Amino acid sequence: MELSPNDQLHGFTVLTREELPEIDGTAYVLSHRKSGARLLYLANDDANKAFSIAFKTPPADDTGVFHILEHSVLCGSDKFPVKEPFVDLLKSSMQTFLNAMTFPDKTLYPVASTNDQDLLNLADVYLDAVLHPAIYHKRAIFEQEGWHYELAADAEADEGDSIAGDLVAATEAEDGQAELVLNGVVYNEMKGALSDANSVLYDELQAALFPDAAYRFESGGTPRAIPDLTYEQFLDEHARHYRLDNSYLTLYGDVDLDRMLAFLDREYLSPVADEEAARAAERTAAGRAPLEPHALEAQAPVVAEHVVRDMDTAPENACAGLGYVIGDAAERTRLVAVDILLDALMGSNEAPVKRALLDAGLADDVQAFVADGMLQPFAVVQLRGSKPGAAGRFRAAFEDALRAVAEQGIDRTLVEASLSRAEFVMRERDFGMADGVALSMTALSGWLYDDEMATTYLRYEDDFALLRRELGTGYFERLMIDVFLESGHWALAEVRPLEGDEDAYEAERLRAAEAAMGPEDFARVADEEAELRRLQTEPDAPAALATLPRLSVADIGPAPVEPVYGLAEGAPAPCLRHDIPTRGIAYAYRYFDLGRARFEDLPYVAVLALVLGKLGTARHTAAEIDTLVNGRLGNLSFFTEIYEEEDGAGALAPKLVVGASALSENVEAACELPLEIMLETDFADAGKIKDVLQQRRIGMEQGFAAAGHAAAMARVASYYLPAGIVREQVGGVDFYRFLKDLLAHYDERADDLAGRLAELAGRLFVDDGCTVSFTGADDDFERFWRAGAVTGRMGSSERPLAVPAPAVRNEAFIVPTDVCYAAQGFDRRADGAPYTGAWQVAARALSYDFLWNEVRVKGGAYGAGFGAARTGNLRFYSYRDPHLDETLARFAASAAWLEAFDPKPEAMEGYVVSTVAGFDAPLKARALARRQDGDYFGGRTPEARLQTREEMVAADPQAVRALGAPLADAVAHDAVCTFGSKDIIEASRTPFDVVDLLNE
Repeated sequence: MELSPNDQLHGFTVLTREELPEIDGTAYVLSHRKSGARLLYLANDDANKAFSIAFKTPPADDTGVFHILEHSVLCGSDKFPVKEPFVDLLKSSMQTFLNAMTFPDKTLYPVASTNDQDLLNLADVYLDAVLHPAIYHKRAIFEQEGWHYELAADAEADEGDSIAGDLVAATEAEDGQAELVLNGVVYNEMKGALSDANSVLYDELQAALFPDAAYRFESGGTPRAIPDLTYEQFLDEHARHYRLDNSYLTLYGDVDLDRMLAFLDREYLSPVADEEAARAAERTAAGRAPLEPHALEAQAPVVAEHVVRDMDTAPENACAGLGYVIGDAAERTRLVAVDILLDALMGSNEAPVKRALLDAGLADDVQAFVADGMLQPFAVVQLRGSKPGAAGRFRAAFEDALRAVAEQGIDRTLVEASLSRAEFVMRERDFGMADGVALSMTALSGWLYDDEMATTYLRYEDDFALLRRELGTGYFERLMIDVFLESGHWALAEVRPLEGDEDAYEAERLRAAEAAMGPEDFARVADEEAELRRLQTEPDAPAALATLPRLSVADIGPAPVEPVYGLAEGAPAPCLRHDIPTRGIAYAYRYFDLGRARFEDLPYVAVLALVLGKLGTARHTAAEIDTLVNGRLGNLSFFTEIYEEEDGAGALAPKLVVGASALSENVEAACELPLEIMLETDFADAGKIKDVLQQRRIGMEQGFAAAGHAAAMARVASYYLPAGIVREQVGGVDFYRFLKDLLAHYDERADDLAGRLAELAGRLFVDDGCTVSFTGADDDFERFWRAGAVTGRMGSSERPLAVPAPAVRNEAFIVPTDVCYAAQGFDRRADGAPYTGAWQVAARALSYDFLWNEVRVKGGAYGAGFGAARTGNLRFYSYRDPHLDETLARFAASAAWLEAFDPKPEAMEGYVVSTVAGFDAPLKARALARRQDGDYFGGRTPEARLQTREEMVAADPQAVRALGAPLADAVAHDAVCTFGSKDIIEASRTPFDVVDLLNE
C-alpha cells in the first residue's frame, strides 16, 4: 500500500515517507491525531511480520517497577481476563517471536508471526494487556511477579505439597515460631542477575557516570530495593507511563496496512484516548495534579575517579571498568565510528590496545563495547579477572596505550578491517530474532529521544561511506583523543571480591519485619499466601478462556518448501550444496572427523579450536591474521559439534568444524585463510595461548553462575548419553577441570601442549576425513573450489575414539550465585520408547502449562521447561530458581500430569498449532544450512522431517497421554544435576555429590 506525506488514514496522518535500502523497503512515520501515539511502518516483502508497542519508562529508583510491570501486564486484562494470556499465546499461536523487554529507559512489547490473522491476534492481546491490565483489580499479580512475604514452609512443601507447607507454617505462626521469606518472580530473577559480578560492575559504572539522571538506577530492580515498592506506587507508575502520548508503535513487513491501522484506531487508539481524557478531567476536577511520565534528563559531565563495590563472589570474578560518555543519541555517526574504533583497537587479543593491557598483566581478559540505546551512549573498557591493585593502574595503562597508538597513527588496515566487518554484519541481518523485532529496538535508539529520529538508527550505508572517506585523514585519531584522552565525562568502577554474606541484608529485613509483627500479622501473611496459591491453582473460567483469539489446526498451511540440499557432483571433496538465498554472502563449513582422535585427546581438540585464528602462521603474524580475517571475512570460527543418530546412543558423528563466511567478492578468502590457519599455525607462542585459555576459563566460570541451566543440562546428559560424555570433554565441567589443571601447571606443560596441538592439527585436518558444506551463488561455489579448498593431505583410516559408557549420577555444583539451576533427564531409547512428533506437543504442554504454573508461578523461578530430542534426550530444567527439592518434585510429578492430560479441544488445537509453527519458523541462511548439515550427519532425511511434522499435526490427547509412561520411566532413573548457591544446595535433602566447583 503506497502512502504519501499528509495522507489521512484511519485517524493517522502520514508525516514522512523515505526509501530505506537497508531494509529493502520504505519507512513511513505516522501520527495518530486523537491519541498522540506515534507509529513507524517499515514496509517490505518480509513474510515474517512484526508489531510492537513501547513506552518511555525512565526509572526514579531501584525498585524495578517497570520490570515488574513488564511481567505483570501480561497476566490478564479487561478484554482477556485469563491468568496468563502471554503463556496462552505461547501455547496456541503461530508466533515467531513473543516477549517483552525492560531497558534502562524504555519497555518494549514486540510480537512477530508469518500469519496475518495471528499477528493481529497477538497485537490485540498485547495492546489490551498494556492499556487495560488486570493489575488494577488483582493485587495478587503484583505479589506474584514482584515480591511478597511468605511463611517458611516445612518439609512437606519441599516434597512438593506447598499448600500443606503453608498450613504447617501458619500453625508455627500461632506458636510464635514462624519465619518469613521473600519470594517473587522478578525478585528471584534479579537475585540471579546481580549474582554476576559483570552485571554489578555495569550498574556501578552507569551510576557513577549518571549520578543525577535516571540511568543511575537499575531498571530491572535490585533485591535490596524491590521490597520497598508498594502496590500503590506500582499502579501509579503504570498510569503515568503506559499512555498513548508516551507510546511508540512499529509495524514491519508485508502487513495488510489498511486492516491493521483500522484495527488499531477502532479497537484501541481512539477509545483509549477518550478514556485517558476522562481520567485527566477527573483528576483536574478533584484538584489533583496531572500524571506525567518521569522526565529523561541529560547528565552534565562528571568524573568519578574510583568507585569500589565490595561483593561476596569468587576471587576470579574481580573486575574493573572504565566508562566514557561518547556524546548524545543524535550523534549517530560518531557512535558508529567509536564502535569501529574500539573494535580496531580492542576487538581481539592482537588488537594493539588490548594486547598492551594483556601484556601489562592487569587481568586475564580485557573487553570493550559501546553501551547504546540511551540518551547518552558510553564506551566501556572492562578488565575481567583483574589482578589485585589492577584497578588503580587501569586508567593510566589504558590511556598510555592509546597515546602510543596516537603517536604512531592508527594502522589504517585495522580500522578498514573493522569497518568491513561492521558492514558485513549489517548486510547479513542475522539478528538472532525476527528482523522486525530487532529493527523496532534499533529505531528506538533515536526515536525515543527525538520524534525526528525515527529512522536515524536504521540507516547505516551513509555512515559507512563517510567513515571510509575519513580513513587516513586523522579522523579516528582525533576521535580517540576526544572521546578517551580528553574526556570530561568518565568513571572508573571496581568490583572487589570479599568473603561475607551477600544476602545478609535480606535476613536483616526479614528479622526486622518479624519483630514488628504480632500473631495476627503472621496469620494475615498466611492467609494472603493461601489466597495467592488458590488463585495460582484455580483454572481459568471457560468464559474467560473463550475470549482469547485462537487459530485452529485448519489454519495450519502446508509445510514450507524446504530448500534442496545434497552432495554436489564433481567437487574435489564430499560437499553438501545448499540452495538457499544468501543476500550476496557465501558460507563455507568444513567438517573434520573427530573419530580420528583418542578420547583423551578431546580436551586438547577443544584447546585447538580455541587458539586457531589467534596465533601466527608460517606466512603471517597473529596480528596480521586478525586483520586479514576482519577485513576479508564476515566470520571465521573453529568449534566442535557432536552429531547423533536417532536409532542408537552409540551412533555418533563427532566433528571439528571450521566455518567461514564472506561477501561474494571475497569468497576466495573463505577458502584460503582457513586453510592457512589449519595447515600453517605456529603453536610455539605459549603466552598468547595462555591468554586465550585464561579468557575461556573466566567465561566458563561466569557462565556457570549466570546461565547455569545450560551447564546443568549438558552435564546431566553425560550421565546417560555417550554424546553427552564427549561434549563434557570438549566444553563442559570435565573440560573446565582440565583447563584449570592445565593453567595451574602451564609453565611445565606449555611445550608438550604445543606439540600435541600441532600433532592433532596434522592428524585431523585431512581431506579423507572432511566433508564440506557450501551455501552461496553458483559462481561463488566454482570460485571457492578453484581457490584450492582441499588440504592436499590424507590421513590414517584408523578411528581410535572410544567413548566410556555413561553412568547415572546426582551432582550439585556450588557456584557464586544466589539462585540455582536444576536439570534432570534420561535417554528414552534405553527404556525402549520410540520417537514421535507428539513428543514436541507434549514438551510444549509441559513447559507452558504444568512447569510454568508449578515452578515459575508458584515456585518463583524465572523459567522452567522440558525438551524431547529425536536422539533420545528427555530433559527438564529450571532457571534462576529459589528452590531445588520442590522443583525436582515437580519434575517427578510431570509424568502423572502428562498421563492425565485431557485438554479442551480448543486448547489441544492450540498446542498443535503453536508446536507446528515453531517447527516451521523461518531461519536465516546460515542457520538453515547448519540445520540441514546436522540432519545429514545425523542420518535424518527431509522425508523424515516431514513425517515428524505430520505426527505433530495429527497429535491428539491420547497420543500425548501415551508419553506419560516413558516419561515416568525416564524420571525414575534419577539422573539429576544442579548448579547453584551454597545455601540452597546444602539445605537440599536430595543425596547429591556436592562439589565446590571453582574451589575444588
